[in-house]
Amino acid sequence: MPARAWAEHGRAHAERADALTAVWREAHERGAKHAIEDFLFTYYPTRAGQLRRWHPGPGVVLEATADDEQHGWRWYRTVGLPDGGTGVTLDVAAFLAERGDAVRYVRGLVGATAGRPGAFGCFGLHEWAMVYRDAAVARDHRHPLPLRLGHAGTDAVVEGHRITCSHFDAYRFFTPEAREANQLRPTRERQPAMEQPGCLHANMDLYKWALKLGPAVPGELLLDCFELAREIRYTDMAASPYEVSAYGVEAVAIETAEGKAEYVRRQRVFAERAQALRHRLTAVCDVLVGVAGGAEPVSAPGTR
Repeated sequence: MPARAWAEHGRAHAERADALTAVWREAHERGAKHAIEDFLFTYYPTRAGQLRRWHPGPGVVLEATADDEQHGWRWYRTVGLPDGGTGVTLDVAAFLAERGDAVRYVRGLVGATAGRPGAFGCFGLHEWAMVYRDAAVARDHRHPLPLRLGHAGTDAVVEGHRITCSHFDAYRFFTPEAREANQLRPTRERQPAMEQPGCLHANMDLYKWALKLGPAVPGELLLDCFELAREIRYTDMAASPYEVSAYGVEAVAIETAEGKAEYVRRQRVFAERAQALRHRLTAVCDVLVGVAGGAEPVSAPGTR
């Protein structure tokens, strides 16, 4: 790719990243908490600057100039060009030497999830289960927001519904009473066998897996995953027990029939978008694993 062309890709990517992170960066620069967007930078530990860096993905050689910073990027190598110049490209062998197990784990998990039907009857009750019958101080300080229905009202919603959370990384934050009430028993070891594409958190996690694959993920795919995660996060909190009106967000009142219908409508849209991203992520993994000799995906939880 000629230097002028990839420089333009990089500029457009950085501008898109800046637009997607503008709300969080403004709050962060003021030293303020953002109860909705902080999650995208704390639970998924990354930096806004990391999102601004464009990568072309494996198999693309970027025409280099003397002062290109790409020469110093991790997992890149310099190659000669037919015209006598030099270029830089992802060193797939070096990347796989360090991240091969992670690549195969992501391929196994994301591919298995893509092959399952979505479940759309959880109504986002995972956030409610995280504060069910908990001490008042702990409940109100999980997020710096009051409970929309109060303590008793929140508990009543949980007690009036079946809890069917399949996502381990949500389930592990449930209160002890809520864990007992959950109809499923997700574990880290069973995660590749239990993730399903209707789950909002499994769909947000595509951003995590894109980050895990680092420079092997083309920039557009990384930001597509981040953009989806950000939109889902707003719905996740709108449907939560917290009062989010201070952020200009209208509650999705899942304790009502109308709220349930709205939640499922959004859930299905997110699931469709997430499935397309899963196919793109698995395609990246297949290219990388193919270079490694076609090793089969693994499901070791320690690669997270």
